[in-house]
Amino acid sequence: NAGLFGGDVDAVPRRALTMGVGVILEARQVVLVATGAAKAAILARAVEGPVTSMISASALQFHANCLVIADEPAAAQLQHRDYYDSMVATDPEFAPFR
Repeated sequence: NAGLFGGDVDAVPRRALTMGVGVILEARQVVLVATGAAKAAILARAVEGPVTSMISASALQFHANCLVIADEPAAAQLQHRDYYDSMVATDPEFAPFR
């Protein structure tokens, strides 16, 4: 995995935690956090694209209680951004996040 860490073998974590999609979907609540422009394309595909095994996070579209938190750069490619902003601004459920 050194390639994911700029080729620096010492930067590769020695331990990792892996959870399957099924386990994640069984959670009472899921929070997906995306930051930075490098996440914009994959976030848009996960949130607004078809559910596919090629993008595991797209399965979160089936979760009844999934909160997506994204900064401006990560949200840049979302096609329905106006709708999401309207939901956060008007739905009482989102009051704590305003």
